[in-house]
Amino acid sequence: MEVIRTAIEGVFIIEPRVFGDARGYFFESFNEREFTEKIGKNVRFVQDNESLSCYGVLRGLHFQQPPYAQSKLVRVVKGKVLDVAVDIRKGSPTYGQHVVVELSAENHRQIFIPKGFAHGFSVLSDEVVFQYKCDEFYCPQSEGALAWDDPDLAIDWRLPSDKVLLSEKDRHHPAFRTFQTPFA
Repeated sequence: MEVIRTAIEGVFIIEPRVFGDARGYFFESFNEREFTEKIGKNVRFVQDNESLSCYGVLRGLHFQQPPYAQSKLVRVVKGKVLDVAVDIRKGSPTYGQHVVVELSAENHRQIFIPKGFAHGFSVLSDEVVFQYKCDEFYCPQSEGALAWDDPDLAIDWRLPSDKVLLSEKDRHHPAFRTFQTPFA
């Protein structure tokens, strides 16, 4: 596996070695020993999640507050998304900045998002199956989020605004400017 450092400390793009032939392909999607060695940190994943979404769905920007904050390793097994991680660690030199990466079934890329980031994705294909590993169990009382369309964040989700499909909850998150981060 190749690990690519991004412009924000702690966020990594992971490109697995893919072995293909006339029958199809094989790759190791996760190897704890190699993952720990390459990113320089031991992460114990405790929960795997999967979602199915259609074109235009935008999920985010979500996080869990301490002490239930989550690191995530995310990937796409069908389709294509634009994946976004926003640094919400107060005092970080990249506070308020974001990393954007296209994840698809074709490129097999993954992104590791550590605790202290808001996360979201937009669906760019007709349908997507999205998977993510988390290092903390989901806790509904610790949910937090930011407005997906905040002009201060200036995220280009690569979707026409009239095609964006949101949950009711994702329509009402606070702006970054008024947000009080729980991450010191």
